[in-house]
Amino acid sequence: MSPSSIDQPPFVKLAGTGSYLPGESIPMDEIDRYLGEMPDAPQKVRHWLERIRPLMKEMLDIEYYHFAIDPVTRQFTEDNITMSVKAAQQALSDAKMEAGSIDLILYGSAHQDQMPTASVRIQEQLGIEQCGEISVHANCTSAYKALLLGYDLLKNGRYRNALVISSSMSSSELITEYYNQALVTKEELFLRYFLSDGAAALVLKAEDERSDGLFVDHVYMESIGGKKPSAMGNKRPAYWMNPKEEFEKGYHHLAQMFQEELRANFHDPDGSVFLKGLKRMITKYGVDLSMLRFFQVNFPSKHITELVMEECESLGIPRKTLYSKMSSMGYIGPPMALLCLDKIKKEEKLNPGDTLLSFVTEVSKFMQAGYVIRYYQQ
Repeated sequence: MSPSSIDQPPFVKLAGTGSYLPGESIPMDEIDRYLGEMPDAPQKVRHWLERIRPLMKEMLDIEYYHFAIDPVTRQFTEDNITMSVKAAQQALSDAKMEAGSIDLILYGSAHQDQMPTASVRIQEQLGIEQCGEISVHANCTSAYKALLLGYDLLKNGRYRNALVISSSMSSSELITEYYNQALVTKEELFLRYFLSDGAAALVLKAEDERSDGLFVDHVYMESIGGKKPSAMGNKRPAYWMNPKEEFEKGYHHLAQMFQEELRANFHDPDGSVFLKGLKRMITKYGVDLSMLRFFQVNFPSKHITELVMEECESLGIPRKTLYSKMSSMGYIGPPMALLCLDKIKKEEKLNPGDTLLSFVTEVSKFMQAGYVIRYYQQ
């Protein structure tokens, strides 16, 4: 979609937003009670956990988390589909639309091993008999890519009303019962202290004019990981393994590199990959930063966000525009990019021309994405 095409109808309106966080707000000190202790982990790893907990509390600056699990029964209270449906119902209500008016569903999640795919399961639960649907699985860029597809498919006239949804059930990969504890590593347990569960949804509507509301101006994506090693993922091969063998080898464990290894691949000699990607997006679409109201940085750590903001100020992005809800809910992964839109739309007073800018660098293979959304009024 060329930059000039945004000034031609149809225009893509953010007609409705919704979000869902499961269970009660859980303080960091309660994480191990909900996700479970790790008594059979290697002694060195357990000692590391004891040392790192206070540091994580300071570095992340997260007060509360949400997990879709009952700490007593050890049973899940939600899944990716139920949370998605609840967020979608909120977005439809906000848009004052019935589910049957949706002709396209776009779902984004970190990854998925389920058949049939989540988008058609959501379609079924919403009671939509017939519609287009796409599921996208690309870690924290997946929500942006679902939004990009919705934007492009509405702009070119193929569809009129789209439901963009993202959900994350991180707890299902973080609970004690999931791990082969004897093989667990620091890089795998590190994730337990910032990931959280939740879902968010948007209703996009094709309009003939831009007035009285938020409209999507641009959505961006790229991958710059062609020559960089993966810094997050599991060890599963590109075929189905025997589940018993997979567990015995610990290939299902999700891990993220951190400290020096991650820093070495995130920072290039001429700046961070985040800064350079954001600059490319701003340049490509000629984003007017003088109208920037909110800048949503999709990172799981206050420490990383602060380092990135120091760079972003060099582009003319004021630190005061930083918008984050992570302290009150943990990092819910891909849905965070949509959840912040829900909060902004419902909680903030916007003025004509106010611009909302978001960008993310995910580290499984350094995919990047962003969006530019603006408030219009007649």
